[in-house]
Amino acid sequence: MNIGILGAGTWGIAVARMLADSGHAVTVWSALPQEISALLQTRKHPNLPGMLIPDAICFTCSLESVCAGKDLLVFAVPSIYVRKTAEQAAAFIPDGQIIADLAKGIEPDTLYSLTEVIRDVLRKSGVRKSVRLVALSGPTHAEEVALQLPTTIVSASEDRQAAEFVQQIFTSEYMRVYTSADIKGVEVSGALKNIVALAAGISTGVGYGANLKAAIITRGLAEITRLGLAMGCAEQTFYGLAGIGDMIVTATSEHSRNNRAGMLIGQGCTAEEASEKVGMVVEGVNALPAAMRLAKRYQVDLPIIFAVNDVVTGVKSPRDAVRDLMARTQGQEFPVAKNV
Repeated sequence: MNIGILGAGTWGIAVARMLADSGHAVTVWSALPQEISALLQTRKHPNLPGMLIPDAICFTCSLESVCAGKDLLVFAVPSIYVRKTAEQAAAFIPDGQIIADLAKGIEPDTLYSLTEVIRDVLRKSGVRKSVRLVALSGPTHAEEVALQLPTTIVSASEDRQAAEFVQQIFTSEYMRVYTSADIKGVEVSGALKNIVALAAGISTGVGYGANLKAAIITRGLAEITRLGLAMGCAEQTFYGLAGIGDMIVTATSEHSRNNRAGMLIGQGCTAEEASEKVGMVVEGVNALPAAMRLAKRYQVDLPIIFAVNDVVTGVKSPRDAVRDLMARTQGQEFPVAKNV
């Protein structure tokens, strides 16, 4: 297959290498000429030091080159750049194009998922009404994919054929791909688990132990599930790879930028200072405004996510936020089942 990847960050490059190894023709685009020049010269990504980029992968700064004549387009830019990238690329994306989005986030102004952002942009262009959108999400750190370590991911779309097409393309010796029809649930999980990972990192940075981290992951999943159900998502999605699977790896792995940023915040850094020290986009911080608006729209209580927002915005110290969470009104872990 002929594949175009928009975005030359760690995830875009790791996926490009994997797809090229599977025999696909891959072209990678970046808006930054200096980034393209460095990748061409070194055939290495600075944040993936253990991986050599195959010579077969092409690089370009031309959106027309990366979009034209492709069997699949892959969006691998950070969530905050998805709309702008789609707007710039719209003129070169044909109607009926299959597009897979790798980024995880929710647009704060519209509360659209990222595939909804892409659809919105392309429909506004006037003639591209039947693009076929897929969300790819799961426990997938680029650093491990780059080293060809076994990984699983979910290809989600209401368009079953599109989901299975992407499943086929992404399947490799070290990538196992499942499909899902619940694209909304997969995207909500992917965006909000980053906030829970921030919370887990903050607790570690403060000096709390594994007991609290396990509680944050478990109760954080309960919060996201409550919101997802209110939004019409399927409950089983949150107990699958794109839900609990992605949350576990993001909240515990050394590769997780959200976990690392949270640890720095717990140690006294501001969110801005933590993001600067991590050196890459911290999607959990970007997801907070949308999470707060979604909670208000659907009238769902999200205590851990609210606490992270209080810490990130400077309303509370990390220790005060944890103290207030521990002092909440006592309750049941699960609602009492009603008699049938």
